Amino acid sequence: MGAVEEKTQRAVLGDSLGVGVAVGAYGVAFGASSVSAGLSVLQTSLLSLLAFTGGTQIAVVGVVFGGGTLGTALGSGLLLGSRNTLYGMRLAPLLRVRGPRRLLAALGTIDESTAMAIAQPGPKLGRLAFWWTFASVYAFWNLATLLGAVGAQALGDPTRFGLDAVVPAAFLALLAPRLRSGALERRVALLAALIALVLIPFTPPGVPVLASCAALLLAVGPGSAPRPMAAAPAEEPDLP
Repeated sequence: MGAVEEKTQRAVLGDSLGVGVAVGAYGVAFGASSVSAGLSVLQTSLLSLLAFTGGTQIAVVGVVFGGGTLGTALGSGLLLGSRNTLYGMRLAPLLRVRGPRRLLAALGTIDESTAMAIAQPGPKLGRLAFWWTFASVYAFWNLATLLGAVGAQALGDPTRFGLDAVVPAAFLALLAPRLRSGALERRVALLAALIALVLIPFTPPGVPVLASCAALLLAVGPGSAPRPMAAAPAEEPDLP
């Protein structure tokens, strides 16, 4: 390995660690909001360990907090998490994983790992960025989730300390960077908000959130599909 390549790999690892620390900070808010919504510390931790997608997790907790049914909460979460399927299609030529590693790669296919992978100049660095970002975010997110959940449980009544406002605040914190990404993202968010506001007076809790996912149709309409990633060269090894 040349000195330049080694330096580049160290830079990728440093960036991946930085992303993990930054995203992990939101895990504290999720852990606190989940316990405030009525979930146990164990249930909260399992959500982060097994679901592992911040926006989806906070949406599920938000529906539960608002009095929605478990089915509605899971439906909202599945719809929001479906974007990761598109990420997987884009990353497949790069990662080229097989067997049990496909399950691990599927769990690790999130906004941050995808963005880090496709930002690299070559497939080898792309794979390195994907796996290290996944590992970094997964570790910090789950540790922060546990910290927030245990802390909220120790405080008791969430309304005494304003923790009942954590759910919407955490969701807005995750949403804000997406709104700055472009006009399409802002149009989708605006339409989703309008759908939810119209339905709130007439439908059970959780249904407006589920129905607002219809706004995602704007993101998959003509001209909105992302540019496909070129396949990695055949001689590249499968390992990151």
